[in-house]
Amino acid sequence: MEFDLVFFAFAIPAVLFAGISKGGFGSGAAFAATPFLALILEPGQAVGLMLPLLMLMDIGALKAFWKQWNWDDAKLMILGSLPGILLGAALYSVANPDVFKFLIGLVAVGFVAYTAARSSGLLKTAEKPLPRAAGAIAGAVAGFTSFISHAGGPPAAVYLLSKKMSKTEFQATTVIIFWAINLIKFVPYLMLGIFSKETAIANVLLAPVAFLGVYLGVIGHRKMPETWFFRLTYAFLLITGCKLIWESLT
Repeated sequence: MEFDLVFFAFAIPAVLFAGISKGGFGSGAAFAATPFLALILEPGQAVGLMLPLLMLMDIGALKAFWKQWNWDDAKLMILGSLPGILLGAALYSVANPDVFKFLIGLVAVGFVAYTAARSSGLLKTAEKPLPRAAGAIAGAVAGFTSFISHAGGPPAAVYLLSKKMSKTEFQATTVIIFWAINLIKFVPYLMLGIFSKETAIANVLLAPVAFLGVYLGVIGHRKMPETWFFRLTYAFLLITGCKLIWESLT
């Protein structure tokens, strides 16, 4: 990892974008930073660089949405995430970097496909609240995808949206869930050697950008429509996801 112009040209917008998502738009788009960084870094470096920054963003977002979450649903999904995190750690220990590059790209493209299906009506939000078993399963999937590429937002949203929460309650519940999941992930990341001296230096340099992103996201949550933000996210993810899949296969 070299801290040159190319690195900062990718890292600053990626971290800023993730912070805006964490601060005001349900956290789901925050993982767009990982596939973007994986274009210039090894997959392990990309996820290792992002996790401490995401944890900083979580702290800022927690303050903004303190105690506005639904704790019962949050607790269910946090506990459900544990087997998914363990599975992700087991896979990381045996897979080569191209496998993770492929998985990061696949999750990115899958996110766009899921959103397009929901927007077109092919995939509808449940009219009735999903059962608690579905929440535990969604938590496990969120834990796994979050471990590989910090992409736990979509499976969490499938369950939480069925609860017909207000925009703020949904945002706050998402914040507390991924604050806990990211905290849990830190230990296996450390044990697997995903963090390095270079990622630590990058974290220090990019921390102000992370907090700025959260601040802008909180403002955006209260004042701005979501449409422009998510359209940009989907186009961004589709392009980077396809490129990562192509690179991993070739």
